[in-house]
Amino acid sequence: MLPLQAQKDPGTGKWRFSLDEDSILLQSKDGFSPETEVIYVGSLKVEIEANEQEEVAQRLLDDFNCVPTFLPLDIQKKFYYGFCKQQLWPLFHYMLPMCTDHGDRFDRQLWQAYVSANKVFADKVMEIANPEDDFIWIHDYHLMVLPTFLRKRYNRVKLGFFLHSPFPSSEIYRTLPVRDEILKGLLNSDLIGFHTFDYARHFLSCCGRMLGLDYESKRGHIGLDYFGRTVYIKILPVGIHMGRLESVLNLPSTCNKVKEIQEQFKGKKVILGVDDMDIFKGISLKLLAFEQLLEQQRELQGKLVLVQIVNPARSSGKDVQEAKKETYFTAKRINEAYGSADYEPVILIDRPAPRDEKTAYYAIAECCIVNAVRDGMNLVPYKYIVCRQGSYSMDQAMGIKPDCPRTSMLVVSEFIGCSPSLSGAIRVNPWTLMLLLRP
Repeated sequence: MLPLQAQKDPGTGKWRFSLDEDSILLQSKDGFSPETEVIYVGSLKVEIEANEQEEVAQRLLDDFNCVPTFLPLDIQKKFYYGFCKQQLWPLFHYMLPMCTDHGDRFDRQLWQAYVSANKVFADKVMEIANPEDDFIWIHDYHLMVLPTFLRKRYNRVKLGFFLHSPFPSSEIYRTLPVRDEILKGLLNSDLIGFHTFDYARHFLSCCGRMLGLDYESKRGHIGLDYFGRTVYIKILPVGIHMGRLESVLNLPSTCNKVKEIQEQFKGKKVILGVDDMDIFKGISLKLLAFEQLLEQQRELQGKLVLVQIVNPARSSGKDVQEAKKETYFTAKRINEAYGSADYEPVILIDRPAPRDEKTAYYAIAECCIVNAVRDGMNLVPYKYIVCRQGSYSMDQAMGIKPDCPRTSMLVVSEFIGCSPSLSGAIRVNPWTLMLLLRP
């Protein structure tokens, strides 16, 4: 996806675009020198009519250095909602398609659509890339065979690939019927990056077991020899932009929002969750743990609030709808059982929350829970830590002295990529409900 937000003006019917400040792709640009020109190639989150595509493409190139790729609707549906979200996404998060309720069985037509979509992206990259001078950086599991098309056209092109999701163990990955094709596609890159060493280790294990390839580790560099080329494997965990987050923390709108939240939850402690609406993010497990806590420790009723910010779902499959339904059902049950006229135990914010609002909740919450059952990295814990440290403006808004100690609790799942780096956090098995919210 391009690092853009799109909205159609209801009055003029024209599209309005702006940079998505939360986009990982946009933040990744900060690692380059100011002189480096970055051109983004990708799809939009909205559907653009055929008669508008040429005009929109030119505007995006001129204004944002973005080159949109428009896929035919049938290909888009089979590629993204079919193969990516129903085949790869569950498998890479350790869910095998044992029945139709947990990922569809393999469909060769969906795989063909995936390959076709990658070819369309390759054609678009070839239109603008200079293979002698440019570096091409490919992102995530949607485009794992794209390196093959580019390598066939430009043998000496410099290709990098980064996987934002987990890479499963070889015992899981080997169940994929097109396992070899995807591994070979990735190996047409010059460098393959992963969030954690575990993900890289799983990938190397798959290359060894399924392709018979051995790797060498010299002076901290891991390399695979593939058809006369050395493919380097690197662990490159994504982080957050401290300066950008701190600037949002000091915005007047953020400080005003903090005062509003403080007044809303006066006399109560706030537990915060910020998750995508996804079957792997563990929102329902979090709610069940909170429900059990209120049941077993009745003195906390009326004093504890769980604010769950739900980011917009990235897909619209049956699994997402079921996860959303379960979330709302559980939240309603908790509020009916333990709430009152002036007390609502669970607050669901199911809408695109502005950055200043999210930042305000990070700053005000005394506990943050990130209990995904499987996640590639997850940057929510880092954001929470930075925001809880506060700033001069934020301390004034909250009415606390800068040198006043504050207590915070960060609960993270042991199955998310950032967990090993958080030595001060409470690591839990998300399936063990009461360990999530132990007193």
